[in-house]
Amino acid sequence: MTTLTSDTAMDELKAYIETVKKKARPESYLIAILHKAQHLYGYLDKEVMNEIAFIMNLPTAHIWGVATFYHYFNLTPKGEHTIAICLGTACYVKGAGDLLDTLKEELKITIGETTEDKLFTLQEARCLGACGLAPVIMIDEKIYGEMTPKKVVALLAHFRTEK
Repeated sequence: MTTLTSDTAMDELKAYIETVKKKARPESYLIAILHKAQHLYGYLDKEVMNEIAFIMNLPTAHIWGVATFYHYFNLTPKGEHTIAICLGTACYVKGAGDLLDTLKEELKITIGETTEDKLFTLQEARCLGACGLAPVIMIDEKIYGEMTPKKVVALLAHFRTEK
């Protein structure tokens, strides 16, 4: 995510869209435009999607449909750190349900939400590919294995003090 002012981000997005509009079938670049917008803003804001629709001369419903269809696009701001809890079979059997309850309680959010301080976003994963370390969570790009509710609380405290 780029840390630009809103005006600078919009100027950069508009410039990108103008280069796309010069290509054959510019509407086929919608996903690339949405990726660019998410990169600039961190998520796809409703006003930004409206602006894209206006500039591209496409129905807003079409923009919204594409943005909501693909899991990659975020429609709300994300936290500084993304926590993904593995709910695959191995992790679930070894206590991922308890870890999820602990995360929800400690963060005061549920899956798909971001903490009020914008420090954490909680997501679920079906498998993180670390079944031998079950149960696991991933914070940003790092896997933490053999987790317990107590370890989760300590890990969250570490990230909070690091802030």
